[in-house]
Amino acid sequence: MPRLPDLPPLDEVFLRSRLELPSGRSRIIIDTDAFNEIDDQFAIAYAILSPDDLDILGMTAAPYARDDRREPQIAAYDALLADANAQLQPSLQPYAEHARRMIGNDIDPRTLKYSTAAEGMELSYQEILNVNELLGADYADRSYRGSERFLTSYDDPVDSASARFIIETAMAQSPEDPPIYILAIGALTNIASAILMEPRIRERIVVSWTSSYPSFWDGSNARSYNLVQDPLSSSLLYGCGVPFVYLPGYYVGETLSITLPDMDRWVKPHGRIGAYLYHLFVYTPLAPMWGIPVGDTLGRSWVIWDLINFAWQMRPDWVPSRLRPAVLLDDDLVFRPHPQPYPMREAYGLKRDAVYADFFRKLAKHASETA
Repeated sequence: MPRLPDLPPLDEVFLRSRLELPSGRSRIIIDTDAFNEIDDQFAIAYAILSPDDLDILGMTAAPYARDDRREPQIAAYDALLADANAQLQPSLQPYAEHARRMIGNDIDPRTLKYSTAAEGMELSYQEILNVNELLGADYADRSYRGSERFLTSYDDPVDSASARFIIETAMAQSPEDPPIYILAIGALTNIASAILMEPRIRERIVVSWTSSYPSFWDGSNARSYNLVQDPLSSSLLYGCGVPFVYLPGYYVGETLSITLPDMDRWVKPHGRIGAYLYHLFVYTPLAPMWGIPVGDTLGRSWVIWDLINFAWQMRPDWVPSRLRPAVLLDDDLVFRPHPQPYPMREAYGLKRDAVYADFFRKLAKHASETA
């Protein structure tokens, strides 16, 4: 991992004040890879349906990519198709489970679309607009295209409309003002680039991000899609001293699973957005990437990971957290102690039922008001 840029540390008393639990109506920016899975659409809807708690300043489209997985996925598929007991080389082993399911369900990976980062960002931007339209919301003129590539060097931030919007919005206020919360639910390229382009925004923002394992985890975090998409940006956010609220996906966010009966009863009946979220659950286009036929819901649940950011922002008691010493990522994406152990806030639990009850009530209320 390249050496982190030498940014002056923020005063620890100031940093701790920024990491106090939010109260009242928060000003937020949503940074989202909205078309990557199906959880972003739920999260964006949750935010829009919560105007009493959240003042949405804008939405920024984050990149995501799957084109780097195409060749190893095909290679694993071909090897196991020829010999179900084949010993795959180590680089192909992460693709074995999906390949076996693809073979069992007659899904040829050559027929799937593996997007580039630029394509993923554009799909995410268009999906932001789509969810807004379905809800009758008016954030289209406050939605921005983001990075068309991932960070490759700390000397070369990715300039984009999203990064510029983050900088301009943050710098329009004083460090003495309440912070702007950036709710990051994808790869961190837009946010990391904004920090590199204008480090002073660290005094004006708090970043909450869902990803990976808790900081006590002593193995690699390479399994985390949000983290591994852009390791340099991920490493920067852990190590640059920005006020940081870490919401682990594994063990914590993954409790936000939802099943078809939940979708049938509490989501599908409630307006255009409810019907769309139900469609995504049943017919998610990502399913074949995992070797799952589109429309196969037998015994299936999906984790709506990204709701955790919004739940913590609105009701921090639903996502219990505490201050912890900051950590760094090493070259193997393993957490190591930070040499300057300033605090970050980290979630350690989640009240799943309370979050979904709130989300379902808001969906129903919106549907009744717009019928």
